[in-house]
Amino acid sequence: MRAWLDEEYPAIATRAKVEGAAVTWVDQCGLRSDAAAPGRSWAPRGRTPEVRVTGKRLRVNVMSAVASRGALWFTVFTGRFTAPVFTAFLDRMARHAGRKVHVIADRHPVHRSKAVRAWLEANDNGVELHLMPGYSPELNPDELLNADLKHNVNASRAHTADQLAHETRRFLRRRQRQPHIVNGYFHARHVRYAIM
Repeated sequence: MRAWLDEEYPAIATRAKVEGAAVTWVDQCGLRSDAAAPGRSWAPRGRTPEVRVTGKRLRVNVMSAVASRGALWFTVFTGRFTAPVFTAFLDRMARHAGRKVHVIADRHPVHRSKAVRAWLEANDNGVELHLMPGYSPELNPDELLNADLKHNVNASRAHTADQLAHETRRFLRRRQRQPHIVNGYFHARHVRYAIM
């Protein structure tokens, strides 16, 4: 981890500055309706509040990327996280950024797959992937977006997967319009090193 903080990341940041490229931090997470925090409710004094839930296990997955200047890209999907999902996300993010993008990700098997490596070779002028040290999610600012998402999207209120996906997209679109909050993720003590 010391090598990442002292040598690898500073080299990536310097190269990105020289190239006029963006540096983004990528991560994926899942939201489940049966894993949501209980939240708060209201009832008249002396009566226990009742919150109706469906009992269904609903799940949506999110792939997101953040940049220290407040940019946020995301995709919400219900299927498994695969190489085609990841490469489509990278392609869309590179087009929206309008310049070369240095993507920093964890060592998830999809990020290291042959299909992703082949896609990166074919698109090396637009996207460059850098893998973080293993077992160090605390170094990724995008993890703070995931925590914010899970804290603010009450998954247990959704009655269908479409509703859960809609609420997730709504929250992430709101965060896209609040770059000061996305930038604030980078001011947490353990990820402050990533500010460019």
